[in-house]
Amino acid sequence: MKVLFIGGTGLISGACTALAVERGVDLFLLNRGNTPDRAAGATTLIADVHDEAAAAAALAGHRFDVVVDWMAFTPSDIERDVRLFRGRTDQFIFISSASAYQKPLGDWLIREDTPLANPFWEYSRNKIACEERLLGAFRDEDFPATIVRPTFTYGDIQIPLCMNSWRFPYTAIARMRAGKAVIVPGDGTSLWTLTHNTDFAKGLVGLLGQRQSIGHAFNIMSNEALTWDEITRQTAAAAGAEARIVHISSDFICACMPELEGTLTGDKAVTAVFDTSKIKRFVPDFQCTTKFAEGIRRSVAWCDADKSRQGIDAALDARWDLLISAYESGLANAKALLTKNG
Repeated sequence: MKVLFIGGTGLISGACTALAVERGVDLFLLNRGNTPDRAAGATTLIADVHDEAAAAAALAGHRFDVVVDWMAFTPSDIERDVRLFRGRTDQFIFISSASAYQKPLGDWLIREDTPLANPFWEYSRNKIACEERLLGAFRDEDFPATIVRPTFTYGDIQIPLCMNSWRFPYTAIARMRAGKAVIVPGDGTSLWTLTHNTDFAKGLVGLLGQRQSIGHAFNIMSNEALTWDEITRQTAAAAGAEARIVHISSDFICACMPELEGTLTGDKAVTAVFDTSKIKRFVPDFQCTTKFAEGIRRSVAWCDADKSRQGIDAALDARWDLLISAYESGLANAKALLTKNG
């Protein structure tokens, strides 16, 4: 089976690249060739997909059984893909996002037929628009689209907390080890689903070449649902620290740090529990085997193994301190005011 990954060396896609190669897929990667160590066993076609002419030149003479685009985020990206791969693949898999599902939720269990609507996050609205364009191409011209919706997927290089630095994930570990407080939005009881990238890869690779999946959307994630408090406690335990949790409402956080509205109000502040029966029906051997307690130990060990992986986002760390101080000051003032006038 000849497969093309557009991208293929990222946090999620890299795990899928490794598994596809392990399973004997004739895998090609279309990317800029900046991380060849993550492309072992695959053939790299070097081009920036955002330069359509360069991408077309790199793809000349190739036809693929499956194309997976890890780099499409806007409808214009999908328009480009339809032009590039119309008549040149038997299956096109688009990586969407579980954040596209309805916010706030109308039902606690999220299935593939849960409405797509997220007024809080442009990223999610763009993913919804991408899906709509692909489904239109499927209906109107038989473009062979399959849609995959992952939730928060992490790997050894990431510390997946509700509030952490994406670029410097060790920041939260450093706070915990220093005995500093960490923020958990709300009261910490919202259930969330975290999926290890090696588990996600089993579902994605299992869909490759499945023509019966065309026209369908799939949830691919773990069935382990933990509260954000428990996720934070397990992370602290993996770091050999204690979790000093401060609960702050998402509204308060977003009022002080409005750039977080999308990722909190539009995503992580909302309970996220998923029905994965569909992917298990299409890929019977799909099973997530990495519990979070194990996955986060691996992530912390990865950070600890090399000082260069222990960078700290000092600016963000300081903003968290200010946010906690503002919250605690406001809480103290509110208590005093109500006691005085009670």
